[in-house]
Amino acid sequence: STICRGLHAVRAMEVVTHFVNDTVEFYKWSLTIADKRVENWPMMFSPSPTLAISCLYLIFLWAGPRYMQDRQPFTLRKTLIVYNFSMVVLNFYIAKELLLASRAAGYSYLCQPVNYSNDVNEVRIASALWWYYISKGVEFLDTVFFILRKKFNQVSFLHVYHHCTMFILWWIGIKWVPGGQSFFGATINSSIHVLMYGYYGLAALGPHIQKYLWWKKYLTIIQMIQFHVTIGHAGYSLYTGCPFPCWMQWALIGYAVTFIVLFANFYYHAYRRKPSSQKGGKPVANGTSAVTNGHSNIEEVEENGKRQKKGRAKRE
Repeated sequence: STICRGLHAVRAMEVVTHFVNDTVEFYKWSLTIADKRVENWPMMFSPSPTLAISCLYLIFLWAGPRYMQDRQPFTLRKTLIVYNFSMVVLNFYIAKELLLASRAAGYSYLCQPVNYSNDVNEVRIASALWWYYISKGVEFLDTVFFILRKKFNQVSFLHVYHHCTMFILWWIGIKWVPGGQSFFGATINSSIHVLMYGYYGLAALGPHIQKYLWWKKYLTIIQMIQFHVTIGHAGYSLYTGCPFPCWMQWALIGYAVTFIVLFANFYYHAYRRKPSSQKGGKPVANGTSAVTNGHSNIEEVEENGKRQKKGRAKRE
């Protein structure tokens, strides 16, 4: 039996070794078809920086709540205002660049292959998509602020899944397909983020503004519509044989389906099953919880229809 166990261990090691070697060889081959225009751009030479930042994000998810457990929450009101409106500017710039450059390049909204040339408009689109990828890394700060403010309930599975996967997947997108139909989803998503971060920024100004933010749930609806449009757009391209990489189209469809399921579950629990005693109240944050990343000195938390007051938070 000892010999058998030893043989099984050797075979298992051989399988693992072959898998690792095959993965490395596949990655080396994939680099031969990557976009040469972006290989020397910041963060694009290797996946290591993106993976390292994502790992640090996951470590902070574990360590942050433990660090804050016995500490008073930070307020971060001014920081949130600056951050949210800065994200409005960044996403507006990305959407504007993609719209103007795609029109100048004569892009089709139904089928647009990737043009790997150094045409000024093609490089402009690739650059805007690179900024879009960078914005997904900056959005990790959403989670950092939630944890520093001890809003642990807002760091849901949907929240973490969205932030971590988008950053990694868009590195892949920029590395291999920074143009063509990639512009379509990025344009829609960055436009939605202009509205979303604008909402957060207004909510962070305080209760005197929050009472006018009646449109909170419509952000989630718009996001769900976005995912359906993504599936329809990718499905149409596959059906018509559009010369855009099929692997990217199928990846988009699968990814969008996961978001539809998760966002629909959030929407149902946040709005359809909302207790009758909770009326109006708090703005939504990130489409992933029923609380805003706004601020008040005396935080009031609604739990099962009962209002409880917490102590004064730390100043910045």
